[in-house]
This record gives sequence, C-alpha cells and structure tokens, in this order.
Amino acid sequence: QVQLVESGGGMVRPGGSLRLSCTTSRSIFSTDAMRWYRQAPGKQRELVATITTAGTTGYVDSVKGRFTISRDSAKNTVYLQMNTLKPEDTAVYYCNALFDGLAYWGQGTQVTVSS
Repeated sequence: QVQLVESGGGMVRPGGSLRLSCTTSRSIFSTDAMRWYRQAPGKQRELVATITTAGTTGYVDSVKGRFTISRDSAKNTVYLQMNTLKPEDTAVYYCNALFDGLAYWGQGTQVTVSS
C-alpha cells in the first residue's frame, strides 16, 4: 500500500499564488511519473501537470506559463507552484501515481480562488 499525502491548498484572491505538496510513502523514482489532477464542482477530473522520472514536465494548456511542477526526490515530494491564479482554477487538487501497476491517489486539497 502506498500513501500520497497532499497539502498546501487554501483560499486566495485572483492573481495570487499557492504551492501544493504531495509526499509519497515510496520513492518517486519507483513510478513512471507523478501527476496532479483537479476536479471542479460538476466537472470531470482533469490532468493538470505531469513530471516523469526523467524530469520531463507537461501541462494542460489552461495552466501553461502559470503553474510549475517540480520534485524533491530526497523528500519523495512533488510540488505544484501555482501563480496568477484565476477563479476557474478553483477545484480539489489530487496527486496521482502508478506503483506496481496500481493507481494511487491522495485525499485531495481544496483550492479556492475568489475575491
């Protein structure tokens, strides 16, 4: 069993910043990639950002230039730095990874962008 624990969500005004963290109970190099998803009320869960074992990153178009995914392998932690936040970024953000072919999810952390 692998645990993923997220933190760092909260409420922020438009244009503000937040940094999310996801810490795993196994080495982040024992999975192909770490991913951040989000789910807004009434919408499907969407993939926001990915970082592969090789360090390659990818982003959904709506967050390119504003969000940055990174990692600290010594801490088994992946981060999502979110800048210039918009109301449409409001969602529950989830960390995800595949270990031994099984998908694991964190509990989710709420991000609310509102004036």
